[in-house]
Amino acid sequence: MLPKSSPTLIAVALLSLAATGCSKENAVPEPEVSEQSTVPSIAYPVTVMEPVTETFESATDGQVTVTDAYRWLEDDVRESEAVAGWVAAQNQVTRKYLDALPGRSRIAARLEELFDYARYSLPVKRGDHYFYSVNDGLQDQAVYQVLTDLASEPRDLLDPNGWSDDGTVAFATTQPSPDGSKVAYLVQDGGSDWRTARVVDVATGETLSDQIDWIKFSGLSWAKDNSGFYYSRYPQPPADEVFSAPNLNQAVYFHRLETGQSEDRLIASDPEQPDVGWDAEVADDGDYLVLNSWRGTDGGGVQILDLRQADAQPIQVFEGFDYNHSYVGNRGSTFWFLTDLDAPNKRVVAVDLEDPTTRRDLIAEGDQPIEAVSFVGNQLLVTRLVDVATQVTRYDTEDFKVLGTVDLPGLGTAGGFRGSPDDPETFYAFTSFNRPTTQYRLNVADGTSEVFRAPALKFNPDDYRVEQVFFSSTDDVRVPMFIVHHKDLKPDNGPHPTLLYGYGGFGASLTPYFSSSRLAWMELGGVFVLANLRGGSEYGRAWHDGGRLKNKQNVFDDFINAAETLIASGWASPETLAMQGGSNGGLLVGAVANQRPDLFAAALPAVGVMDMTRFHRFTAGRFWVDDYGSPDDPEMFDVIRAYSPYHNVPAGQDYPATLITTADTDDRVVPGHSFKFAAQLQATATGSKPTLIRVETRAGHGAGTPISKIVEETADEWAFLAKHTGLSLDD
Repeated sequence: MLPKSSPTLIAVALLSLAATGCSKENAVPEPEVSEQSTVPSIAYPVTVMEPVTETFESATDGQVTVTDAYRWLEDDVRESEAVAGWVAAQNQVTRKYLDALPGRSRIAARLEELFDYARYSLPVKRGDHYFYSVNDGLQDQAVYQVLTDLASEPRDLLDPNGWSDDGTVAFATTQPSPDGSKVAYLVQDGGSDWRTARVVDVATGETLSDQIDWIKFSGLSWAKDNSGFYYSRYPQPPADEVFSAPNLNQAVYFHRLETGQSEDRLIASDPEQPDVGWDAEVADDGDYLVLNSWRGTDGGGVQILDLRQADAQPIQVFEGFDYNHSYVGNRGSTFWFLTDLDAPNKRVVAVDLEDPTTRRDLIAEGDQPIEAVSFVGNQLLVTRLVDVATQVTRYDTEDFKVLGTVDLPGLGTAGGFRGSPDDPETFYAFTSFNRPTTQYRLNVADGTSEVFRAPALKFNPDDYRVEQVFFSSTDDVRVPMFIVHHKDLKPDNGPHPTLLYGYGGFGASLTPYFSSSRLAWMELGGVFVLANLRGGSEYGRAWHDGGRLKNKQNVFDDFINAAETLIASGWASPETLAMQGGSNGGLLVGAVANQRPDLFAAALPAVGVMDMTRFHRFTAGRFWVDDYGSPDDPEMFDVIRAYSPYHNVPAGQDYPATLITTADTDDRVVPGHSFKFAAQLQATATGSKPTLIRVETRAGHGAGTPISKIVEETADEWAFLAKHTGLSLDD
């Protein structure tokens, strides 16, 4: 759920209008509510109703009035005493409930054991140095280290564990200079998306005077002479709207080392279109700057600026905001791009700046979608997904013929393959549900791999089975899902406590990867299931389009059909099945819980988008119109109104036990979404199961969260699921 510049990323059947707050001309009554809990054992805090009404245009119903009883919970928890008091009261009730759950302390202890192993990022070579980050196990934040060669002893360059008392300040991005003498890095405070850029001298370890504020959704890209770097930033927001104001008027700047931010040179902006964002990347040869413009999360334009000419004007290569284009490499004025223009599964094309409207296929679109392309060692390394598993093919760069494939160790996910066109080696990581990340060194010339770093295991991977199954969903679409479990568990000796996870949006593909948290769930006797819902890109652009805008209901249908498949096959039952998702996946969990509460015993919606009528009014929310559509569009309002979790809580039905999680510094999906959803659930007659909200402090949307906080939150979640899916635990 990120803009296109960020490294890493939601035909609808109308539902009943009998949801709180949505009525045609105020004609539909509100559902039954109560000031106190319908659960005798939990006394929820009373949430004051202060109704606010808005009028929207509906394509089917004309003017529709939406009443929002809890608008005041949108106020910033750091600025509003009323909201802060509500959060404290909710956390007190939630903490009392969770601390009393059997087995919680044992789960936390085992999580610490499982997290306690060294985890490395892939090394990046610049000059004669290798750079990477490492967490020795239970450090709150990883440490950034440097090697003079792969056989030397590492040296700490950045250790954020001393940057704050609570471990919530981290480095979010690191970028060594081309000669390896400096590292520019972005500092993240308390989980916020806002970043501050700093620079460290590699030889001395000294932090230079450079400091650049108000960076968000930006990479860092060095000039080839090591004099400075390109980055994107927003204007400074008003002091009381730092974590809530819409992000507008982003621009690209060049920062020259050891100068003030006010001296940074403006490179690209569009004042007439303040909603357009920008990203900049220096080409491999250092002679050109690739400028990407974007308006949302799906598609953007590309311009190329010749850095050798002081008065050069950018050359437009791709226009509009409907397609995705990624720079791969270049030879002089001929540039290679990965694009989905006229190729839903993507292709690699060549564009010459002398004739930028002509595009020549280098690697044609195929049956499997291309995920990424790297230009390393004078080869193109092309990563595809084949039924959600990684396949990597090597191509030469003379006639772009296949040289072979990279031999991967099994069904899983491989990533990395970074480097320069003349590097003889590259590194990649491989992981699967039962395989912690192992790093490999690839000899690009002959295509052979060797293990570079392997983790020390505290479990036997052979004790766990990874199965991929397919089920039929809406329109007879074949949807894959992975079922992961201890080898002793089978559907014919079930049903078992089962956790179904999904996302389904923004073209994000969910591929197999290892998680210490999920392993702990399976050790307890649970089954973990990941469903590859439409809205992602597991099968290319068509798969994404099949789960966005007017097709968003397909995502929920896929998830519901996954649940029904698990129940029909014997893995789970409605009394043992739980669901989990975060961000756009939190929206998924909220919508499905409303539509089919009978299928699930428990739900874990995390940092979710819950008020679909107002998501676009905060921070990065406007970017998501690409996937959701705008509630200000009458046709899309009808679609959005039908599934908005906040507006469709069903009264009089038994609802799954629900533990909502969010954080006070989440400025991606502002916590007001979760606050309002929790208040609505607690005020509506939804049966006897608990509805709780857990609000983390000094944390955001997920990035930079300290390990200690991850362990505590996961222990709470697994103990909650165990209680409500019939998993027996004892301390």
